[in-house]
Amino acid sequence: MQSLRLHDIGDLRLHEEEKPAPADGEALLRVTAVGICGSDIHWFADGGTGAASFSEPFVLGHEFAAVVESGPLTGTRVAVEPHVACGHCVQCEQGNPNLCPNHYFAGQAPQNGALRQFMCWPEAFMFPIPDTISDEAGALLEPLGVAIHTVDLGKLRTGMRVGVYGCGPIGLMVVRLAKLSGALEIFATDKLPHRLAAAQRMGATAVFPANDTAAIPEVDVAFEVAGDQGAVDTAVETCKPGGRVILCGIPSDDTTSFKASTARRKGLTIKIVRRMKHTYPRAIALAAAGLIDLDALVSHCYSLAEGAEAFQVAAARKGLKVVIKP
Repeated sequence: MQSLRLHDIGDLRLHEEEKPAPADGEALLRVTAVGICGSDIHWFADGGTGAASFSEPFVLGHEFAAVVESGPLTGTRVAVEPHVACGHCVQCEQGNPNLCPNHYFAGQAPQNGALRQFMCWPEAFMFPIPDTISDEAGALLEPLGVAIHTVDLGKLRTGMRVGVYGCGPIGLMVVRLAKLSGALEIFATDKLPHRLAAAQRMGATAVFPANDTAAIPEVDVAFEVAGDQGAVDTAVETCKPGGRVILCGIPSDDTTSFKASTARRKGLTIKIVRRMKHTYPRAIALAAAGLIDLDALVSHCYSLAEGAEAFQVAAARKGLKVVIKP
């Protein structure tokens, strides 16, 4: 089988490898689609995310759909939870598997991810998807889950005014979910005009270039989804006193800051998104019902052999979501 391994910053190489054999509790998967996430781009362009780095070549990819090739689910199309929690620590027992300190995560070195034709994964972390959801959309159920968790943290109520600062794929999903949650006004920002246009299609009532945000009115909940200091500043500046700021983006330099006097004077609640929890059933139901069009977010598709080009396109922020189909 073929796999795509990251050897160094910007250095992706195609490998021929043996098909893996599943261990107890695992199933063999034939990977059908893998989305390139912002964190994958950090690995590719920066050599890591936050404090995480790598010393041996490994396989990226944690947003993926597959067909089960072994065990009781053989032949089933599935979306896959990339975060495997231990299930018995305090966080897991309290219902917060995304905070499990004993987890492993697909495509987070040294754990290999999905940019390969076949892989093994625990059966308990697979979610069957209907034929109405394409392979590409199946891969996007993972970032949709992150967006759902992000909106959950915001505690949206009908009639609220919302800011979404950063309109990559997850930001666009947050815009759509805010609309579905009954937000009366949704203000979106981004540096790229084509992403602002996409935000309007997803339900934003007004869009602003990221460097021209003075006209954004006060919002009840501000979602930062850019991993950019300017977006954090906009979130804190535009959030109303007593409001909530939700930080979802991953900064390249592993640092996020805000003006303490402003946040303190306003008495803001600031929450940070850690992946997601218990969101796959809701994500699948939303996509299957046609309430969010995941296929519309897919702008580029590549083969595994074209993986290096796919990452260059994604790193340049061309289009919206880049998908690789092994």
